[in-house]
Amino acid sequence: MSETDSLKNLCAVWEKLNAQADELLQFEELASSENDENMIKDIQSSSEKLEKELLSFETRTKLSGEFDKNNAIVSIHAGAGGTESCDWAQMLTRMYSRWSENKGFNIETVDSLNGDEAGIKSITMIIKGEYAYGLLQSEIGVHRLVRISPFDSNKRRHTSFASVDIIPEVSDDIDIVIEDKDIRIDTYRASGAGGQHINKTDSAVRITHLATGLVVQSQNDRSQIKNRATAMKLLAARLYELEREKQRLSYEKHYNEKGAIEWGNQIRSYVFMPYQMVKDHRTDYQTAQINAVMDGDIDDFIGQYLIWKISKEQGDK
Repeated sequence: MSETDSLKNLCAVWEKLNAQADELLQFEELASSENDENMIKDIQSSSEKLEKELLSFETRTKLSGEFDKNNAIVSIHAGAGGTESCDWAQMLTRMYSRWSENKGFNIETVDSLNGDEAGIKSITMIIKGEYAYGLLQSEIGVHRLVRISPFDSNKRRHTSFASVDIIPEVSDDIDIVIEDKDIRIDTYRASGAGGQHINKTDSAVRITHLATGLVVQSQNDRSQIKNRATAMKLLAARLYELEREKQRLSYEKHYNEKGAIEWGNQIRSYVFMPYQMVKDHRTDYQTAQINAVMDGDIDDFIGQYLIWKISKEQGDK
């Protein structure tokens, strides 16, 4: 039923967009015949909006993977570089948060670790919305920032790195068995915001999967029981993703492509100085609208990535 509902929604969106296009054509004929400049401007504005909606619809039609419709578990880690990289990790967190808000998606922060002076060292959040994972899979990898540092009194140019990892949130009925003997559970006091109670009790939970070394943690809730349930869900998702990667014989490729959080492994560069440019090094797509990108306008990068990914997959066959 879920698949049927999804297809019905897709058809409904297409019918709506098609009706809007027909309506604009009719208005254009009317505006031209009456030489109404105000109406022509309104039509141009509506056409630009419709074009973006059509591109978004086209992007969604390219998502046919098993878990593309799922929520996305997003992890961001600052690279070497101290405060600079921590600030960059926070900037990326804001970028994905703004993108999610623009899509009408919900964001749940599961765990975060603040930087020593500013920014964040790491954060894990669940972005909840239809096709969140399918869209955000384009963001897996190392992101590079070049700018004049606001933390450098000499106003020198700095290069910073942060890694982004995305996995799909999977349902509770997936075939992953986690036995108590396979994990170690530690509790500790939450370090993030949340009031006096959350910082005075051992409500935060860290789970280590002994066989794989995977570590997940949750400190968002005041209840240790709820944090444990969230952490177990994260662990199940990561173990399932690990198994899927092994079955596709691309586990090493996935992580080698992401690479170390340093020069030479970046998938995308964000240059603020000496010029303004955001460039994806896989697709070669670029834009000078860097402020718009940092405000969450990354749909063009996502669309170009999906085209590149499909072309690459077809070329490998």
